[in-house]
Amino acid sequence: MIPALTPTYNRADLAFERGEGAWLYTTDGRRFLDFAAGIATCSIGHGHPHLVQTIQQQAAKVMHVSNLFRVPQAEKLAQRLVDNSFADSVFFCNSGAEANEGMVKFARRAQALAGHPERTEIICMEGAFHGRTLAMLSATGNPKYLEGFGTPVADFVHVPFNDIEAVKAAIGPRTAAVMLEPIQGESGIKVASTAYLQALRAVCDETGVLLALDEVQCGIGRTGKLFAHEWAGITPDVLSSAKGLGGGFPIGAVLATEAVAKGMTAGTHGTTFGGNPLACAAANAVLDVLLAPGFMDQIQARATLLDSLLDDLIKQAPGVFAERRGLGLLIGLRCIPPVGEVQAAAQRAGLLCVTAGDNVLRLVPPLTLTEEDCREAVSRLRQAVLSNSSADTTVLETSL
Repeated sequence: MIPALTPTYNRADLAFERGEGAWLYTTDGRRFLDFAAGIATCSIGHGHPHLVQTIQQQAAKVMHVSNLFRVPQAEKLAQRLVDNSFADSVFFCNSGAEANEGMVKFARRAQALAGHPERTEIICMEGAFHGRTLAMLSATGNPKYLEGFGTPVADFVHVPFNDIEAVKAAIGPRTAAVMLEPIQGESGIKVASTAYLQALRAVCDETGVLLALDEVQCGIGRTGKLFAHEWAGITPDVLSSAKGLGGGFPIGAVLATEAVAKGMTAGTHGTTFGGNPLACAAANAVLDVLLAPGFMDQIQARATLLDSLLDDLIKQAPGVFAERRGLGLLIGLRCIPPVGEVQAAAQRAGLLCVTAGDNVLRLVPPLTLTEEDCREAVSRLRQAVLSNSSADTTVLETSL
């Protein structure tokens, strides 16, 4: 008999009743260090006093009114995102997939109003992940995700990631935008090179194609800057955001330049829940933390510490880990044994992680984690490796 909760996930047999900072506590009293963070979503940790108080206060006033009326919390949030990014305008929705759908609509609409209605094709990257709606499954292009859901949505083409010549060859008279993640999360924490992103920006400028960045996972401080593309010194034309923006409360956003956003007039797009008072109050509380002086520097310092500790562990356990990937606090460890075995061993050691493609263990902790949290996480991962039969335990034991 099918369970009441549709079984679309293989859920671990853990039920958490509360959290504090980077820690989660189960209903049966166990304590776990959370380096999954709701899949890079609990950006300022669990039970953050400012976020909790903000949500409580807003919920006691008004949670939802619809976008038929002004929403001051959304106006404030949009202005703060504009003030701290490339964007001139922001549309709020509920999730990353919804933000990516919106981003495609923004791009196609902008091309149509610029006199190119034929420009509807979106160039996407092999290994991408853009969400689970029918269109975003087609943008993702993974046959496993598409199976059983009918004919893929038209006008999404795929080229190899980090290959500028492949993009140039794919651009044609019907190309509306190039869409990519600056760091591919689901396929194995694969980072777009600075040279590649800069070349993409130049090619888009030359051809009139829009640059659309999916920063659902890698944005909102995850890399030590508010948005990951900032490291390359470029700006996109349109960008999607979600996950960490609400600190665990559902919210997504499409950020765009005026040239792209100006065509999205009344009636061209909409949402029932997107940008409601409660969601935007939560996101404003998150930005209060992330935009505080010195906080991005703190993220970078924590990332540097973790990188050093993890690099030492990789040297100690060459039979378990092949390499470290990522940027900031979006970290991937490519494993030698099946990544599921390493993840399970880490969980037994009290460390929560996420798997990714290419046999990668994904570490995406809250951005508020402490130095002690960093050291404890690597200590627990070391313990997990020692308990893994595939580990080079001789090397590990002599180093401890």
